[in-house]
Amino acid sequence: MKRSLFILAVALCSLVAQAADYPYLVFTNTGGTSTVMDVSNLTLAVSGSSLQVTNTDGTASFTLTDLANMQFSKDGSTVSALENVIDAGAAVELFSMTGVSLGHFNTLLEAVSVTGVGAYVIKQGNNTQTIVLK
Repeated sequence: MKRSLFILAVALCSLVAQAADYPYLVFTNTGGTSTVMDVSNLTLAVSGSSLQVTNTDGTASFTLTDLANMQFSKDGSTVSALENVIDAGAAVELFSMTGVSLGHFNTLLEAVSVTGVGAYVIKQGNNTQTIVLK
């Protein structure tokens, strides 16, 4: 029991340390407009079809169907597009969100063609990218 509690404590400290590296949360709508929110005292609440985001600077509201992306950022900018992080023409490994390997594929297109709707993790060398297929 003590060992399990120790492992849990170490894991939580690790997550807190990693999250501290990303002081901003960037929301991008389907039109490409981004809103940057400082994560200090950040709260997220879903009400009906809206996402309410509040921090020490104010509140922003997003229609869930219009929200294309939400990601942490070190400098308030968005990360590179998928094709700039993962080489779409090179071999990849596909994982479920629970970490189960779904196989090795020759290209990114081959990997996503065998999946259904859902979220997946793509790994290529030292790079990983989470993708959502709708």
